Amino acid sequence: MIEIKKKSVAPIYGTAAVWVLCCFVFPYLMSSIPLRIVLLVSVGLVTFGLLKKLFPDKTTQIEADAAPADTGDDKVDSLLADGRSSVAHLRILSEKMPNTQIKAKADNLTNITDQIFNKLQSDPNVYNQVKRFHDFYLPTSIKMLSAYESFGQSGVTGDNITGTMEKIDTALDTILESFKKFYDSLFENKALDIETDISVMETMLKSDGLLDSDFNAKQ
Repeated sequence: MIEIKKKSVAPIYGTAAVWVLCCFVFPYLMSSIPLRIVLLVSVGLVTFGLLKKLFPDKTTQIEADAAPADTGDDKVDSLLADGRSSVAHLRILSEKMPNTQIKAKADNLTNITDQIFNKLQSDPNVYNQVKRFHDFYLPTSIKMLSAYESFGQSGVTGDNITGTMEKIDTALDTILESFKKFYDSLFENKALDIETDISVMETMLKSDGLLDSDFNAKQ
């Protein structure tokens, strides 16, 4: 079971709204500026505390994907465990995306990330590449999706928020394409091995008089 905690934004926005209201009300109630500040802070703390109880942080529990068989290498197995946790986090974020376009991109990002760690499980030799992917590229992608989901759920609009969401939307296209290229690069050695096998097979068939042309020759 994986537990994901999401902080509620209601106490923050609620306290801000109360402070704005107090800034208009207090000047009519008292002339002492220090007293206004003390009351403003006090009201803010009380409001935040009440809203925190009314809108507590949400904790989501999901079933983790079935763990693949251990590779026998502790560092690889540890990275696989971290990878499965990241994939589960991505799936939760994808389900919470505020529009279908972003959700589709998040789904694709989740799927290719899952495939990358599946490749690691089947071929521990790609550990160094996947480790770099996990430590440097994946966290930033998760952070961007988390920010987009938070902005979308807040219901607040503005130039900064809208602009940031648009930039994240555009960046996801580049990130997804990069993830696909990275996944493809993990098969480089395998592709070379297959090409070598084909070349050897071709040579043997020719020497036995069983092949008149190359495998890849056009008919």
